[in-house]
Amino acid sequence: MLLVLLVSQLLNSAATIMTLGHRQMNADSQARELFDRMAIDFAQMVRRSDVDYYLKSSTTANDCTLCTRQRGNDQIAFYSTVPGWSALTGAQQSPVSIIGYRINVSGTTLSNRLERLGEGLIWNGATSDTRADGRPASVIFWAPLNPWANATNSPFDVIGPDVFRFEYYYLLKNGDLSSTPWYATSSVRGMQDVSAIIVDIAVIDPKSRVLLSNSDITALAEDLADYSGQPLGGLLAGWRTFLDGNTSLPRPALSSVRFYERSFYLSPASL
Repeated sequence: MLLVLLVSQLLNSAATIMTLGHRQMNADSQARELFDRMAIDFAQMVRRSDVDYYLKSSTTANDCTLCTRQRGNDQIAFYSTVPGWSALTGAQQSPVSIIGYRINVSGTTLSNRLERLGEGLIWNGATSDTRADGRPASVIFWAPLNPWANATNSPFDVIGPDVFRFEYYYLLKNGDLSSTPWYATSSVRGMQDVSAIIVDIAVIDPKSRVLLSNSDITALAEDLADYSGQPLGGLLAGWRTFLDGNTSLPRPALSSVRFYERSFYLSPASL
């Protein structure tokens, strides 16, 4: 009888370890795929002083008129030479797209999931076509850049179905870490002052996610602090400390939350 009990406990322990291991691998896999996609998008960012950006910053600028501090989950959008979705076909398509990332806050089943925007643009003056939301589809009409206004679902993909927290900050060329993408002048200027964009995310696996309501996940994301001058790795350390001290949410769900950080170095700017 004692032997049977020991074997049973051993099997239960092995099953628990395997379950936790699978959850860790699922989160790792999703973070890896997301970061790989971001690396491609950032590498082909259009870095020119005459284009607009949608970024996190301490203040607005003439080439980032909608820049804000972005409390809570961040948003980012920029021009890139990666292919984007477009309802138009043929020679009128340009090699330029609007690429963006945000956490969905719609309150639907897509809520608290990371979305990627990939909107293909056409050459300026090629046609008078409009997008599905009625806005001009031509490149020139996208400044000031605000891709989230009246956006349709077509160019969006849920690229991080279990990512519920998205934060980023900048490594500047003077060596400083900052939440503002410049230091020389109060202007983005094609990200000329930025060496890298550093992205932090929080992921919860699907089996643990069902233990929390959408409002629970929203509140948890809001409780994970914004970047405020911490050294590399410091933001994630603060998130972990908060999570370890949280007593209001189920511990089995919190124990499955994973944090990840990656730096994306930018290619030289085209002035």
